[in-house]
Amino acid sequence: MKLKRRQQGITLIGLIFVGAILACVILVGAQVLPTLIEYQAITKGAKKAAAEGGTVQQIRAAFDRSATIDQITSISAKDLEITKDANGEPVVSFAYDREIHLVGPAYLVMKYEGTTAKFGPSRIGG
Repeated sequence: MKLKRRQQGITLIGLIFVGAILACVILVGAQVLPTLIEYQAITKGAKKAAAEGGTVQQIRAAFDRSATIDQITSISAKDLEITKDANGEPVVSFAYDREIHLVGPAYLVMKYEGTTAKFGPSRIGG
């Protein structure tokens, strides 16, 4: 006598559902990835400009050169906040938003901010 074994696995409807969710995640990820790459380029350009030092105008010009090379469009040199730390070193800070249109009235808003400040151990954790 043969025993009937219960079938296991995913149904066609389940496969379609999982595929649709996976496709949505991939589509959103494909739109978010370029903004993350641009954020890294902005951070690199700000650090390079701060390392070159000089006047505020020289730091902005150095960032503009980096922005041109890296094709940065979300922020410009005039959007940078340039200050000096306690040691007199220039600190470049920035903040900006990116909107990604998803579908209909739905948008994904990403808020980016960064700074070149070197935080000491006394500031970490409170």
